[in-house]
Amino acid sequence: MPRKYFGTDGVRGKVGTAPITPDFVMHLAYAAGLVLAHDEEVKPTKGARPRVLIGKDTRISGYMLEAALEAGFTAAGVDVLLTGPMPTPAIAYLTRAWRLQAGVVISASHNPYHDNGIKFFSASGDKLPDDKEREIEALLDEPMGCVESDKLGRAKRLDDAAGRYIEFCKSTFPSDLDLRGLKIVVDTANGAAYHIAEHVLHELGADVITMGNTPNGYNINKEVGATAPRALRAAVIEHHADLGIALDGDADRLVMVDARGIEYDGDQLLYAIAATAHTTQPVTGVVGTLMSNLGLEKAFKKLGIAFARANVGDRYVLEQLKEHGWIYGGESSGHILCLDKHTTGDGMVSALQVLSAIRRSNKTLSELVAPVQMYPQTMINVRVTKGFDWKNHAPLNTARAQAEEVLGDTGRILIRASGTEPLIRVMVEAQDAAVARTQAQLMADALAQK
Repeated sequence: MPRKYFGTDGVRGKVGTAPITPDFVMHLAYAAGLVLAHDEEVKPTKGARPRVLIGKDTRISGYMLEAALEAGFTAAGVDVLLTGPMPTPAIAYLTRAWRLQAGVVISASHNPYHDNGIKFFSASGDKLPDDKEREIEALLDEPMGCVESDKLGRAKRLDDAAGRYIEFCKSTFPSDLDLRGLKIVVDTANGAAYHIAEHVLHELGADVITMGNTPNGYNINKEVGATAPRALRAAVIEHHADLGIALDGDADRLVMVDARGIEYDGDQLLYAIAATAHTTQPVTGVVGTLMSNLGLEKAFKKLGIAFARANVGDRYVLEQLKEHGWIYGGESSGHILCLDKHTTGDGMVSALQVLSAIRRSNKTLSELVAPVQMYPQTMINVRVTKGFDWKNHAPLNTARAQAEEVLGDTGRILIRASGTEPLIRVMVEAQDAAVARTQAQLMADALAQK
């Protein structure tokens, strides 16, 4: 049964347009409170009210949606703890560390400021499985209620959440190593890690230069961060830095840049982490996605490491990691999971694992990822109307058949709908970059035909 409101990463959309409206978000919190916080498996101590942690990124709409969530949860008899701006993975960690019933993040991740969203974490710090999201959606079809006054929840703002998370991040870096002698530029996309990343790196010994760390409610992800690394590349070269680290608005994605200004995506960084770990303890397998570069799969194969592909979305990478009993997985977009460190993708923790690999191996980032011979990829996002039936679109199917004939066994095609925006993503991967560009554009043009 398809989900009505939840996409690959929670509920997301343009602020002021359904479903990202105050009334809907309040109802969503009420429904989630009934489903999550009253779950028998994580029921609080007898006599205590369930507790939910709420964090947000730096969008101006976060204030409004935070108030709506607070109202909905307290109406369901749930106590609310508010952290203010905090990375998405920080909420996952703190929910688990403080033994809470659920965690909620107000964020649209890498999207511009006028979008926002709501995503949930279970008591164990995992993203919600599809069946739980369906339970919440089922309650949204019923009128919102309210518990008796003596059972209403309370709200409390926390002061020590950032410090706790900074210490957690540092704990994932080996105690016998440090970052002394490294000059690092860190770009936090004017987002949720603006007051986190610099402290983590500095306290581990690095000389840190910051950028994208002056949020004003409107500049999140604007020409900075993991989705716009051009500014980071320029800053690394300007400051003669050793490395650059770019996070996205909610700090669960990672892109890195070396001293020459060369950019490394999630596929390459995943290889750096897993291949280095494999030198000391065998890594059985790694999970990527349908978008993961074919060169990554081949590089792992040469090491004797199995490679599985999940649907796009780090929640699906996590599902396969658990199914196989593996530790490492990720997406080319920069979501990287290291389940020996955290339950979810964490841009800052992933960066520390790459830095650990560099220190441990005495290699540069370029040397670490050299075995990955990346196949050129072209991806074109085509904006469509909501509910557009691209699978049965005749011009697209014709163009796709022609592209498959051109590529043969020298490349691959992936067409999929975005889980967060009304977009169709057309991706072509080929040994020849020009062929990939041409075939992707032909299919994108076909999509525009009626």
